[in-house]
Amino acid sequence: MVSSWWRQPQQMWLRRALFQVHLWSGLAVGLYVVVISLTGSILVYRSELRQYFNPQPLPVAVAGARLSGEELVAATEALFPDVPVEVWTEPDEPGLAVTMSVGPSGERSQLFFDPYTGEYLGHALPWGWRLTTWLLDLHDNLLAGDTGRSVNGVGAILLLLLGVTGAVIWWPGVKTWSNGLVVDWRSNWRRLNWSLHSALGFWTLFFIVMWGFTGIYLAFPEPFGAVVDYLEPFEEDNFDPRTGDNVLLWFTRLHFGRFGEWSKLLWAVIGLVPPVMFVTGGLMWWNRVWRRAR
Repeated sequence: MVSSWWRQPQQMWLRRALFQVHLWSGLAVGLYVVVISLTGSILVYRSELRQYFNPQPLPVAVAGARLSGEELVAATEALFPDVPVEVWTEPDEPGLAVTMSVGPSGERSQLFFDPYTGEYLGHALPWGWRLTTWLLDLHDNLLAGDTGRSVNGVGAILLLLLGVTGAVIWWPGVKTWSNGLVVDWRSNWRRLNWSLHSALGFWTLFFIVMWGFTGIYLAFPEPFGAVVDYLEPFEEDNFDPRTGDNVLLWFTRLHFGRFGEWSKLLWAVIGLVPPVMFVTGGLMWWNRVWRRAR
């Protein structure tokens, strides 16, 4: 069996079975991986985006007496009835707008109001700030809170499965293994599509497996914490970080590429590869399954 795998893995039933697992699981989570990858590439720079779109105070004309907190709440409720309203921030500077919090906990919006007329002046958070926050919630929780976070964990497991099965499928045999490292641009479109999928998969395998594994940790941190507590029981009189705690911290840094500007750029660029893998894998499915079935 080892000899056959080494020389002609294409003839082995195990490889054919793993190919089917890889193909259908890729189709099942393909669009999910595209969304997570694209949002992840953007969110590598979320700190820079929030700094760029940092909320600024809004000047207003000073005109007469300022409205009281109760009057501001009433003016806000007139525009946004049936939702909780409260004064969020009221600057000491008389020439600045007040910020009102509108909406239930977890879904609040911060809105500018004129403290003299009660006029609604728009969002207190710039569109770029709000978009970055929305993308972060989409990437982390699929816009569905704890349920979305759990679904994300399942998606990370499937992504890890894709990486492992892809690594097994990639091996073409000892005589032609180097062909899987490059793209054959001169071949027909089917072979070109396969070589592009194969080469990209090989060169980004570490990132795919890493994102899958660390994604599992970020979605389900409790089992990982339990392992650390078992291996290194917590000592009340010792405040130094445990080795396991440092390892878990590195999982987070590794997932988001928090090692400097070069790593952010690398993580952002490689995050664009899984969508290409989905397209090339979809073309293979269309050619091998759908086209033959028709």
